[in-house]
Amino acid sequence: MSGLPEGRAVVYCEGAFGTTNGKTAHGLVRRTRRYEVLSVVDSRHAGRDAGEVLDGGPSGTPVVATLEEAIERARAAGTPATHFVVGLAPDGGRLEARDREVASRALAAGLDVDCGLHDFLSEDPDLVAIAERTGARIRDVRKPPPRSELHFFSGKIDDVDGLKIAVLGTDSAVGKRTTAWLLVEALEAAGLSAEMIGTGQTAWMQGVRYGMIMDSLISDFVSGEIEHAVWLAWTEARPDVLVLEGQGSLMNPAYPGGMELIAAGRPDVLVLQHAPTRKHYDGFPRYPMDPLDVQIRALEAVSKRPVVAVTLNHEGIPDDDVRSTCEAIAREHGRPCVDVLRFGATGLVDAVRPHVRRLPPGRS
Repeated sequence: MSGLPEGRAVVYCEGAFGTTNGKTAHGLVRRTRRYEVLSVVDSRHAGRDAGEVLDGGPSGTPVVATLEEAIERARAAGTPATHFVVGLAPDGGRLEARDREVASRALAAGLDVDCGLHDFLSEDPDLVAIAERTGARIRDVRKPPPRSELHFFSGKIDDVDGLKIAVLGTDSAVGKRTTAWLLVEALEAAGLSAEMIGTGQTAWMQGVRYGMIMDSLISDFVSGEIEHAVWLAWTEARPDVLVLEGQGSLMNPAYPGGMELIAAGRPDVLVLQHAPTRKHYDGFPRYPMDPLDVQIRALEAVSKRPVVAVTLNHEGIPDDDVRSTCEAIAREHGRPCVDVLRFGATGLVDAVRPHVRRLPPGRS
C-alpha cells in the first residue's frame, strides 16, 4: 500500500491493555501497515513486552508507564515518535478526561494524534489550539464521510464472483479481526490471492486497503458502504477470496452488526469466532450468551449460507486444554474448530478451500 507506514507511533492504552477495552492497541501490536509501533503506554504492564502480555511471546514492542517515557525512549533510540494513537476501545467509544489530558500533552510535544473513538478530538477547542501552536494534526478516524460521498445499496455486490467469507462472532471483542487477518495471510501463503475488507477503526489503523467504519455511518448508508467496499476490492484487485471482518455479533444487544454484513456483503460462507468461557455478552452481565449451536443455527437461517468452521478464542482456557477444547467443539457441532492464534490458520484454510471458486454473477 503506497505511502505507508505514515510514521512511528506511541499507542496509548492506559489501564486497558490485555483487556477487551484495549482491542485497538492489541491489533496494532500484532500487525499494522500504517505505523511503525514504538511502544504501548499502560502503567500496569510497564517493563514488559507487549506480545508477552497479549499472546505469551515477545513482539519486540515494549510497554512503558507514561507518554513522556515513550517519547524519551524513542528519541534515545534514534527513532523519534511522530504519532500518538489512542488504542483504547471502551464501551460507547468515549474518552475519559484523564486520557484527553494525555492527548493534549502528545499534541504539545508535536505528535500527530489519531483517535478512533466517538468523541471527536478535532472538535475540542483546547486541543485544536494546542495543535495549531505546535503544527500537529488531529485525525478522528470515526468521523463520518460527507454524505455526498456515501453509497446506497444497489445490487452491484452480485458482480463479485470471488469467494466472500464473513468472519463473524458470537460476541463483540472476541477476536474476529485478528482471525480475519490471519486467514488472509494463510490464504496468501497457500497461493491464493486474498483481500481483507475492514469494517472498523482498528482495521483502518492497521492500514487495510478496502473497507469502511460501520459504526460511524448513518444507518441508511451502512449496507451501501459495505457493498461498495467489497465491490471495489473485487474490481480493483480481483482476489480469489474476500474476507469480511465481522462487527459485534448477531445477538449482542449493543452491537448487532453481523446482520448488516450478511445482508449487504452477501457472504458465500461464514466463519464463527467463539469464546466458550464467556457466560454473558461483553459488558452486559444481565444478558447471558446464547449457546453456540443456537448462534450457528441463527446465522445459517438468516444468511442461507453455511458456517464452515468455528474459530476459538482461548481466553480463560488453560494452555493444556486448548487443543482438546477445539476437538470437543468440532465433535459437538460437526465442523472444524481452530485456534488460529495458538495453532495458525492452516486448518481454517483447509475448511474454506473447497469453496474457493469463481461464482457466477447473481445468487441462487
